[in-house]
Amino acid sequence: MALATGTSAPDFTLKTKNADGLTDVTLSANYGSKKTVLLFFPLAFTSVCQEEMCTMSGQLEDYAKLDSVVYGISVDSPFSQEAFAKANQISVTLLSDFNKEVSAAYDVIYADLLGFKGVSKRSAFVVDAEGKIAYSWSSDDPHDLPPFEEIKAVLS
Repeated sequence: MALATGTSAPDFTLKTKNADGLTDVTLSANYGSKKTVLLFFPLAFTSVCQEEMCTMSGQLEDYAKLDSVVYGISVDSPFSQEAFAKANQISVTLLSDFNKEVSAAYDVIYADLLGFKGVSKRSAFVVDAEGKIAYSWSSDDPHDLPPFEEIKAVLS
């Protein structure tokens, strides 16, 4: 079961890959200034994950107006994520949980999904500016999309 609302969000540092190369992104760097939306997704280059990240990319300006930053997190390598973002015009910052530690810390990891071990469950968290989980949603069905309007309501 995903981490509950009101608990402290496990801090992390994960890698992202873009034109500038590999960069570290640390969750707690947003504390004190921004709310953070964490969108865990199973695998790059799959239809529902593409739909989720493209939908969120189209709404990033709305989230910025709500004083928040959005990260997509999967167990794919940062190089695969970069190719996924380029191929689909995804502007969400994608973070690689290649070692599966963050997905495990948030308790959103499949033991087995279609024969793949340790894939992130489709999940959404809002972490407030103090580092507490303000919203938590997770689905055992990888076809379910996060409730984007609920997420926006929590940020408002």
